[in-house]
This record gives sequence, C-alpha cells and structure tokens, in this order.
Amino acid sequence: MSLEIMHGNARAVVTATGAGLRSFEVDGVPYGETFGADEAPPLGAGMVLVPWPNRTAGGRWTLAGSTQQLDITEPARGNAIHGLVRRLQWTVVERTASTVSLNVVIAPQAGWPVELSTTIEYAVGDDGLTVTHWVENVGSQPTPFGVGTHPYPRAGNASTDSCVLQLAASTVLPLDPSTMIPNGPAVPVDGTEYDFRSPRPLSGVHLDTPFGGCVPGPDGLVRHRLTGPADGVELWADPDFGWVQVFTPDEFPGRGRAVAIEPMTCPPDALNSGTGLIVLAPGATWTARWGITPTST
Repeated sequence: MSLEIMHGNARAVVTATGAGLRSFEVDGVPYGETFGADEAPPLGAGMVLVPWPNRTAGGRWTLAGSTQQLDITEPARGNAIHGLVRRLQWTVVERTASTVSLNVVIAPQAGWPVELSTTIEYAVGDDGLTVTHWVENVGSQPTPFGVGTHPYPRAGNASTDSCVLQLAASTVLPLDPSTMIPNGPAVPVDGTEYDFRSPRPLSGVHLDTPFGGCVPGPDGLVRHRLTGPADGVELWADPDFGWVQVFTPDEFPGRGRAVAIEPMTCPPDALNSGTGLIVLAPGATWTARWGITPTST
C-alpha cells in the first residue's frame, strides 16, 4: 500500500511496508529517486533503518555481557544489514492531507532481545519534506540502538554526473572492501579525495563511504547539498545524525547513475564499536528529524 501526502504543489508517497519514502516532488519535478508501486525498493531506496543502520559484522554484538546473534541478511559479506523494520508492515497511526505517521514494534527475536516501538512521520510543507523519528524502549532493560534512512535525493531533472556534492562531514571512516566493515578509526578528510566540505563534481566519483563529524551550521542543523545546473536539493538533519553514508550506484533502475545521501546516528558496526549509539532506558523515548528541501541555483 502506498500513502500519498500533498501540500500545495509538493507531493510525497510513502510505503506501508517498511514505511519508506517512494517519491518526493514539487511542481512535478522529482527531488528524490523513485520506483514503482508494485516494486521492491531498489538498492535500499527510501528505507528506514532501525535499530541499526548499515552493517553489523558477522551479525554478532554484545548486550549487557550477553552475546547476541542476528540473522545474516547480507550473506555475501556475512553481515546483518540495515536493521529489522524495512520489510515489516507498519501501521498508520495518523494521516492528514499533508502528513502521515506510521508505527511498528520490534519484537524480541534472535539477536535483538529488547522490545522497541518506532514511529515515523512524513510531512510536506512550504519548505519541502520533513521526516521525524521516534524510538521508545518498551522493554525491560536499557538498550543501545541507531537510526538511519536511505534516501536518494536528486537535483530535479539534472543528471547525477552534472551535479556537485557538498557534505557537512569532516571525517571519513575506512572500510575493509571485502566486508564493508570499518578497519580503522575515522580520519580527517583534510587533503584527501573525501573532502566534500566545498562543492565538488560527482562525475567520475564512486562512493560507498561513511562520513562522520557532520558539523551543524549556525541554525543548529547539519546540511548536505546536491546542486545541478538549474536545480538543487538540500538534505538537512538534526545534529543527532552526525554520520552520513554516500553511495553512488551506476545502475539505479530507470535512472542509471544516482546518489544516496543517508543520514545516520551512528556508523557501520556501531553495535560493536559503540560509536554514536543511543542508549534508551526502559520507558524512555528518543526523537530527531531530517528533511529534503528543493533549492534554486
């Protein structure tokens, strides 16, 4: 089931399965990559990644001294990937013309013993799309977790290779190419090919890379920008989203070259490193926002 919301000339479509973002457009101009109503999200498009984004090495981690074993959902690399909610059916909690809220409960299961309730609200308005996350610990023991999403913003009708990318990130996390698991600490981007703090062309750039140290601007928000010859788009986030994964696949269906700019509260394998994890006591709730705003050039 798809859920459409509108405000003026802005329109977004959300999926009930996984509560993912299927499309976002203004005046008929797309500001996010899309896929068909009867199609599975290609390359993770629009997915919500809770209670961890990205990968957990070997699917193993430790909670309160007890080893947990998650299902291996990336068999080729031997990892558990992208959390537990992306294929679940979410329940619509509230819906208006311009907003929709959905909820799902993560039940105790293999590798995840603590029950969490997670809610997401999508809202379209004059400034574009705003996405708000809530996570509540409805279990009986404290638990760490992370949140991420997998949007593919696009600069209107511009081709990806005609765009420039600017990130608020000041560090990059090295990965083992065979497992995509961190193999060292985050390092400054200064003087490296990963320094996107000033706009850089995407043509010829290939990334599947976690960036950290995302610095908020004067308004307290982290801002990443994708700018084309005529249109642009900004992905903004609360400071809780101190990490961002950038992925530039060559074969997004119906599009070719695309770019995912994925806000994350923590980096890959955070359930083992502890980096950026949020810890919720029983009964406690966490919330944070991110969004997509069209810009003009």
